[in-house]
Amino acid sequence: MSIEPEATTVDAVVIGMGPGGEDVAGNLASAGLSVVGIESGLVGGECPYWGCIPSKMMIRAANLLAEARRIPGVAGTSAVTPDWGPVAARVSVEATDDWDDTVAVDRFVAKGGTLVRGHGRLVDADTVEVAGHRYRATRAVVVATGTTAAVPPITGLAGTPYWTNHEAIEAAELPASIIVLGGGAVGAELAQVYARFDVDVTLVEAADRLLPLEEPEVGELLAEVFRGEDVDVITGVAATSVSYDGKFSVVLADGRELVAERLLVATGRRVDLAGIGADVLGIDTNTATAVPVDEHLRVTAGVWAVGDVTGVGAFTHVAMYQARVATADILGEPHAPAEYTAVPRVTFTDPEVGSVGFTVQAAKDAAIDVVVARTDVPSTARGWLHKSGNEGFIQLVADRRRGVLVGATSMGPSGGEVLGLLTLAVHARTPTEELRSMIYAYPTFHRGIEDALENLT
Repeated sequence: MSIEPEATTVDAVVIGMGPGGEDVAGNLASAGLSVVGIESGLVGGECPYWGCIPSKMMIRAANLLAEARRIPGVAGTSAVTPDWGPVAARVSVEATDDWDDTVAVDRFVAKGGTLVRGHGRLVDADTVEVAGHRYRATRAVVVATGTTAAVPPITGLAGTPYWTNHEAIEAAELPASIIVLGGGAVGAELAQVYARFDVDVTLVEAADRLLPLEEPEVGELLAEVFRGEDVDVITGVAATSVSYDGKFSVVLADGRELVAERLLVATGRRVDLAGIGADVLGIDTNTATAVPVDEHLRVTAGVWAVGDVTGVGAFTHVAMYQARVATADILGEPHAPAEYTAVPRVTFTDPEVGSVGFTVQAAKDAAIDVVVARTDVPSTARGWLHKSGNEGFIQLVADRRRGVLVGATSMGPSGGEVLGLLTLAVHARTPTEELRSMIYAYPTFHRGIEDALENLT
C-alpha cells in the first residue's frame, strides 16, 4: 500500500511564475496570504528572458541598421557594417542578467512569498505536488503554467540541433544562413532581424500568407517588404522532412530542398495539460488545448487560471490583465469581469503590425453587417514625408448597424503606437461619428485614422 506524502497547508499555491503567475502570487502575498509559487524554469517566464524584452532589443538594433540604409536619397550617403556583438551583449547583460532570475525571486520573497523550484502537478483540485512534496491550498490554486514551443512531427526533425526561440535569443553569434519554419509573429520578427544582420534567410509558412491570423493584406505586404530585404519567402507549402549533417536540409511538400546552417522552428506554442495534471479538474487532456475559465478566471471552485494556459491570446498584457481580475476575485474585492472585445496585438516587424478586435472575415463570420475602410500610409501626409520605409495601411472594420468599430489594423511605422486610439475606440464602443468629430494632430501617422474614417461609408 502506497503512503501519500504529507501536505504543507498554505493559503494559495501558484503553479507557474511567468508574468501572470508572478503578479498573482506577489499580490496575494502582499495582501497577507501565505503563498507558495512553483516554477521549474526562471521566475518571470518567457517574456523577460526569451520573448518580449530581448527580442525587442534585437529588433531595435535591426531597425537601426535599416534606417541607416535608408539615408541615401533622403539625407546623404551611408555605409553600414552590422555587428551582432553589441546586440548579444545587451540581451545577455541588460535584458536577462545572463538568464539569472535572482532579482525576480528576491522581489517575490520580499513580499512574503515562498518559491519552490520544480515541476508542479495537480493531484487534487486543492493540492499540488512538486519534487515529492505536496502543498494544499485552503483558499486558491492558480494555474499559470504558460506554453512551450510547439514542435511539429516532421520526419527527421527530432534529434537534430534545431533552434526554438530560446536558442535564437541566446545566440552569441549568428549563422551565415538560416531556415525559419513558421511565418507567425515570432518567425517573422526573427527572420527580419537576421536578414538585416546579413544572414541568408529563408522563411517558410505552411499557410497561404505570413501572419495568417491577421488581415490577408498584411501578410501580402509583409512578404513584399521581406523579399525587398532579400528574405526568401515561401508560403502555402509545408516542410515534410528534415535532415542534418553539419547543415540542415529541409524538404518541402512540393519537392523543393532547402539547405542552411541553422533551422529555427517557430510554428506556434502548446499547453501541456497532461503534464500539469489538469485531468483532476475534469479537463480532457487528450482533446482540450487550454484550461477553460469563466469571466472571473475561475476554473472550478478554489481554482483559477491566468495567462497563455487559458488560450485567450498569448500575450503578456493579457496575462497581466487576467492576473488583476483573478487576484481581486480571490481576495473577494470588487472587480469588473474579464472581457476580451478589444485585445490589442502587435507584431514588431518593420513595418509594425498592430491590430485589435475582429478581422473582416471574423466579423462576417459573427454575422456582423460589415463596412470596411482603408487608407494607405504612403498617401498620408506623414507617410509621404517619411518616404523610405513608409509601407503600410490603416484599415477600419465597422458594424454598420451600430455605427461603431469592431476591429482595426494599423500597419506601418509605429503601427503599434497608432493602434492605441483604435483600441480605445473598439473598447469603448465609440460611435464612428464621434471619431470623425475629433481633431487629429497634423502631420502624424495616427491622422491616417481620420483619412480612413472619411472612406467609412
